This record gives sequence, structure tokens and C-alpha cells, in this order.
Amino acid sequence: MRVRKNACLWSAPPAYSGRGRPPKHGQKMRLNDPTTWLQANTEIEIDEHPDLGKVRVKQWIDLHFYRAPGQKVNLILVERMKPMSNGQPFPPLWLAWVGERTLPLEIVWFKYLRRFGVDHWYRFAKQRLHWTLPNLRTPEQSERWSDLMPLMSWQLWLARDLVIENRLPWQSANINLTPGRVAQSMFSLLVDIGTPTKIPKHRGKSPGWEKGRVRTKAPCYPTVKKRVSRRKKSSRLAI
Repeated sequence: MRVRKNACLWSAPPAYSGRGRPPKHGQKMRLNDPTTWLQANTEIEIDEHPDLGKVRVKQWIDLHFYRAPGQKVNLILVERMKPMSNGQPFPPLWLAWVGERTLPLEIVWFKYLRRFGVDHWYRFAKQRLHWTLPNLRTPEQSERWSDLMPLMSWQLWLARDLVIENRLPWQSANINLTPGRVAQSMFSLLVDIGTPTKIPKHRGKSPGWEKGRVRTKAPCYPTVKKRVSRRKKSSRLAI
């Protein structure tokens, strides 16, 4: 996970002296103040990264946040050595790793770059595939609906070379179709494929509810209301 650049972390507490409460925190490390940084446990330099150029990576082991002294994290600092076009250095990237085992430092920081693709997929699933639109009643229905999201994504990925782009008047032509453009152009492909479902019945009077079939009322759950509890005013007058 990413850590904000002005966060503070603490090292492991010193040994118990035998008096008072045992300490929970050690030395404080402010990320925006290099004078408070501890000695890094590991430091490597990657000479030529294909996208980022020369990169320096540092790692601090067994740190913790103030509110969670029992949860150890590994702090990782990623610095791009090549400056930006205006001559200013790139802002540092602070990451925190939480887990029973740590991946090698050469690849653990690079895994964070996959987050951008994952976040875009979640946005696409919620907006275009309507992941959160239906109001399902049971957890089993929600899980079954969620299982369809990756399947629909794979179908769009496999159909990107089979569909003919059907863009809107204000959209520009695109050679490499995005998943949204593929979903927009799937109608012609679905017509050619067909469907195994039965033909819809003709419009007419509904036969109604079958005789002898028991009606069950849908379960009703109490509404959970959260409110701020205000302090009750005392009936006594101040003297």
C-alpha cells in the first residue's frame, strides 16, 4: 500500500527497564524530514529500468504506525534518479509492505505499479458492467453476480478482434479498442452468435399465480440507524 509523504512511523521499542509501563514505540521517523530517518536495512540501485530509468530503492524493516504498535510493516522508498524535464527531482514514492514473508526488494516495489490497472478494472466493472447496480437479496446472489465480472471482462478481451467498431458521432476512431469500446460494439457480434434461450412468448393475458402454490413473504430486516449521541442536559440548576 502507498503511504503519504508526511506520515510518521516508529521503530521497535527498546528493552524494558523494569519500571513503569513497557514502552510501545521506539525512535520516530518522519518521512518528510530526512534528518529523522533511520538507517535503512537494505538499499539497492537499478541501473536501467525500461520505463523509469535509474531507480534507487531503500527498505526499513519492522516499523509500525502509532495507532498499531503490534502490526509490523516494512517501509520502502522508491526514488527516480533522473530529474524531470524542468530539472526538479521526482517526488519520492513511499510504500508499506504487510505480510508474513517479504518478496525480494528488486521486485516487491514493482508490484505496486500493477495497482493502476487493477483500479481501472474496478472502475470499469462498477460503471460499465454495472457491478454495484442490482440490489441483490442474499450473499449467494451477490457472490454469483460478482463471479460474472471477470467472465465478462474475458469475453470483451477475446472479442476485441472480432467486433466492428460502432463509435458515437463525437468519438474518434481507435485502432486498439478499449474494453468500453468493445462493449459498445458487441451488439452485432451477439446477433451473429445467437442465444440458446427460448423465444419470448407473445404478449397476452398472464395465467396468474398457480392454484395451491404457497406464497412466502420476503424477509424483512430492521433498519440500522446511526446517530450521534448527545450529552443529556442536567436538570439541576448551577448554583
